[in-house]
Amino acid sequence: MHIKRAIERIPGGMMLVPLFIGALCHTFAPDSGKYFGSFTNGLMTGTVPILAVWFFCMGASIKISATGTVLRKSGTLVITKIAVAWIVAAIASRFMPENGVEFGFFAGLSVLALVAAMDMTNGGLYASVMEQYGTKEEASAFVLMSLESGPLMTMIILGTAGIASFEPHVFVGAVLPFLIGFGLGNLDPELREFFGKAIKTLIPFFGFALGCTINLTVIAQTGLLGILLGLSVIVVTGIPLMLADKFIGGGDGTAGIAASSSAGAAVATPVLIAEMVPEFKAVAPAATALVATSVIVTSILVPILTAMWSKKMKGRAAKQRVKLETVARIK
Repeated sequence: MHIKRAIERIPGGMMLVPLFIGALCHTFAPDSGKYFGSFTNGLMTGTVPILAVWFFCMGASIKISATGTVLRKSGTLVITKIAVAWIVAAIASRFMPENGVEFGFFAGLSVLALVAAMDMTNGGLYASVMEQYGTKEEASAFVLMSLESGPLMTMIILGTAGIASFEPHVFVGAVLPFLIGFGLGNLDPELREFFGKAIKTLIPFFGFALGCTINLTVIAQTGLLGILLGLSVIVVTGIPLMLADKFIGGGDGTAGIAASSSAGAAVATPVLIAEMVPEFKAVAPAATALVATSVIVTSILVPILTAMWSKKMKGRAAKQRVKLETVARIK
């Protein structure tokens, strides 16, 4: 049986399939973890510790050395994505209730859901798409996108936008595993390779644990809204990213579209933020479901849109070359 191959055919499958299985367990047997206890309960309720290990390994995998081109490209995309998410948060906080929208079509939508969906790029998706449609330097730009992973950037956005307040030690606690891993990985290349191997392995485990906090009825209620959120992420973040890539990053906008996705790790953000700020616990389940749907939508559409834009840009560049060559021959 080719189970892994089948799961990977689904966009973000290694994250979303275990998440769905966990959601099934929580929906139809919510007390199963407590019933079995021991390691089974730990696996079903271990979202935070599993993610802590994942952040550590993610930090260890990042090399401090990178070419100037890679740093300029990745820095441009990361800063633009975060800036757009901050602006969205600042605007949305002035119109949305503190506990999110509670009635109507937009029920479940909150500032937390918007920020979590928009402030992180799916680095793996970006790298694979740009390897096909961009340059090696553009594909390598995912190096800094890993810095967006986890709740830290979401915390900074919510804090600086005046939506939530976090104690300094909470910020340190959120980023410390990542920084320790980053330090060890750059001090010893063998440790970087050793811990880096665990990144993909841990994804289905925290996906399952996260799913065990979700009731499927919430996903059913927010499905269409989640699709709209995914489309909004592509439009709202994609246009500024394209402009930044073209005028700052030195590209043609292709990398900007490729970066306009929601990261799979963002699905865990609402729960983690709610752990630190109890005021968000009421909106966390709906926000998680919305972000999960956004991950699927952007994972499907972003590669298609990137391919279309790349083809258009290459066709335009080819015409320009022909025009210049014709002018040169005439002269």
